[in-house]
Amino acid sequence: MVAIASRGMTLAEFLAFYPEEDIRYELENGKLLEMPPEKNLNQRIASFLFAYFLQMGIRPGCLRIGLEVAVTGSKESVRIPDLVVLSEAADLALENARRSTIMPDMPPPELVVEVVSPGKENISRDYRYKRAQYQAREINEYWIVDPMANKVTILTLNEGLYDEAVFSGADVLVSPLLQESQLGNKVTAAQVLQQT
Repeated sequence: MVAIASRGMTLAEFLAFYPEEDIRYELENGKLLEMPPEKNLNQRIASFLFAYFLQMGIRPGCLRIGLEVAVTGSKESVRIPDLVVLSEAADLALENARRSTIMPDMPPPELVVEVVSPGKENISRDYRYKRAQYQAREINEYWIVDPMANKVTILTLNEGLYDEAVFSGADVLVSPLLQESQLGNKVTAAQVLQQT
C-alpha cells in the first residue's frame, strides 16, 4: 500500500481494494478518500428523492444509492453520489458486473444527486470538482442539494457544458428528467430540503 500511496492508485487497483473495516472510500485523483457516515438529513433527502422518482414512474432498477461512478480528473477518480438515476442502457450494462460501478466504457448515469455536507472541502468538492468531473463524464443532470444554503442547483448538460438553475423555497424544480417523467407531481426546493 505504501508504493500505491506514493504514486497514486489506479482504477484497477481501486476496484480490487476491499477494506477490512466497513468504511466507504472514493478515489479522488488517484488517492483514497475516506467517506464519513452520512448525516441523517443527507440520508432523508436522498430517500425522499428516491421515493419521488419512483412516484414519477422511474423503474426501481434505474435508481441507486451507493453506486460508484468512474469519472475523469487529473488522475483516475471514482465518486459515490448520494443518489443516481441510470438510463436503461446503464442499468443493462451493470447486469453482470461484479461490482456496482459505472465504468468509463459504460453509458453514463442520466442524473446524479449530491447532498452537500458541511465544511469547505465538501462544498468545494460538490460545487467545483464533481461538477467538472460529471460534466466531463457527460452526465445529463447533476443536482446539488445544499441544506446549509437552502437551495437546489440543477445543472443540465447543454453542448458539453452545464447550464445552471438555482431553486429555493417554494420554487418548483424544473429539469429535463422531471419534464420527461412528471405526471403533474411537482416538487419544490423546500420539500426536497425537508423544510416543509
